[in-house]
Amino acid sequence: MLKILKYSFYDLMRSRWSYVYFAFYLLLGIVLLFLNNDLSKAVITLMNVIIVLVPLIGTIFGVMYYYNSKEFTELLLAQPLKRSSIFLGQYLGVALSLSMSLILGLGIPFVFYGLFKSSAIWDFSLLLITGVFLTLIFTALAFNIALSNENKIKGFGYAILLWLFLAIIYDGIFLMTLIMFEDYPLDKLSLFGTMLNPIDLSRTLILLKLDISALLGYTGAVFKQFFGTNFGLVVSFATLVLWVVLPILRIVFKSKKKDF
Repeated sequence: MLKILKYSFYDLMRSRWSYVYFAFYLLLGIVLLFLNNDLSKAVITLMNVIIVLVPLIGTIFGVMYYYNSKEFTELLLAQPLKRSSIFLGQYLGVALSLSMSLILGLGIPFVFYGLFKSSAIWDFSLLLITGVFLTLIFTALAFNIALSNENKIKGFGYAILLWLFLAIIYDGIFLMTLIMFEDYPLDKLSLFGTMLNPIDLSRTLILLKLDISALLGYTGAVFKQFFGTNFGLVVSFATLVLWVVLPILRIVFKSKKKDF
C-alpha cells in the first residue's frame, strides 16, 4: 500500500493542478494576511473559502483520479496485491497531496506574517485542521461514488450533487425545519443535524473558536453551550474522524466485492 500511496502522491504532485491549487491558497493567504489589519476577519474569509472550496476540490480530484487511473488500477489488480491496499493507497495519495497543497499554501504566508507570536495561531491552526479533515472526508466520499459507478458522467454527476447537497441544500432544509418546528425544543435536533454534515460541523467549530457565536442567535448559544466545552470539542473531532473512517471502510468493502 505504501508504494502505491507514494506513486499516487508523486503522480499528483507532478500535476499542474496541484500547483494551481497551492498557488491559489498561497496568493489568498498573502492577500488576506498582509492587506488586512483584522486577523479575525482574515480567518473568517479564509473559512468561507475553505468550507466551500476544499470539499469541492476533494470531490472532483477524487473522482477524476479514480477514472483517469482505471487502466493502471486494472494492471495492478492483475498482480498479487490486495485490492484494499491498491484503493487505499490511491485514496491516501490523493488526499495527502491535496492536504499538503492546502497546508503549505496557507502555512507559508502564516509563517512569514509571524503569527507564531500571536494568539491567532490557534484560530489559524483550527482552520487548517478542519480543512484537512474536509479533504480526507470528501476525497473518500468521491472514491466511494466512483467505485459504485462505472459510467464517468454518472460518477461526476453524483459527486457534484453530493457536494451541492452538503454545502448548500442541506443548510436550507435544516433551516426550514428549525423554522417550521420553532415552537418545539430543538436543542438536540440542532446538535444532531450539525453533526450529520461535516461542512456545518467544521464551520460551527471555527465560528465558536473565534467567539462570534452570538451572530448565530439562539442556535449559537446552544452550540456554544455544547461545542464550547472540552467534551463538546472532543465529540466534534470524534465525529469528524468517524466521517473519515466510515467512507474508508466502505472503500475497503466495496473494493473486495466489486467485479472489475
